[in-house]
Amino acid sequence: MGTDRQATPSTDQLTVDPPCTAPRRGRPRSEAAELAIQHAVERLMAEGGTLGDLTIEGVAQAAGVGKATIYRRWPNKDAMLADMIDRLDEPAEPLPGTSVRDDLVAVLDYMRRRGLAKRSRWVLKMALEQMHTTPALKEAYFTRVIGRRRQQLLDLVRRGIANGELRADIDPALLAEMLSGAMLSRAVLYDDRPLDDPELAATIVDSLLEGLGGPVPSATR
Repeated sequence: MGTDRQATPSTDQLTVDPPCTAPRRGRPRSEAAELAIQHAVERLMAEGGTLGDLTIEGVAQAAGVGKATIYRRWPNKDAMLADMIDRLDEPAEPLPGTSVRDDLVAVLDYMRRRGLAKRSRWVLKMALEQMHTTPALKEAYFTRVIGRRRQQLLDLVRRGIANGELRADIDPALLAEMLSGAMLSRAVLYDDRPLDDPELAATIVDSLLEGLGGPVPSATR
């Protein structure tokens, strides 16, 4: 008469609950993993790949991380690549906060350095050019990156209007475009225009502020 024993499942019958991929509240992001992912994107592009060819699986394998590591940080490939392209740029520094004028110079000087980085780093230039052939990625980049920078400049202009540093009779969005336009034309549109002058941002801002500073003078006959 045999004794009843609980059957032990074979190895291929075992099931393991998948690890939780939801980020824990307050858990710091892994800088090492994100740096590995950024380097993987750069390396894959340097090897002749295109943004359209990149996949979550391929980037994860090249970075030595699991796909879950990527999905914990970005909802999809376009969001990941938009962030990675942003990281290829010259990193922005905190604004000095001493005056709207000084903050505007800092913002425009970031544009200048970004333009220099694009010219010197062919991977960044290639990524920015290829981005325009991928509508979803372009939209993600403009929403996550360009939109944030544009809002920062618009907030600065509004602050300057509120405290009297800038004229209040001109549309804030137009003022922001006037302040950034000269630098953007050099940094983005015309690759042959010089950007190596560290005083270029201050020259642009100060030249414009001579005509934009408040209060508005009374009309004379």
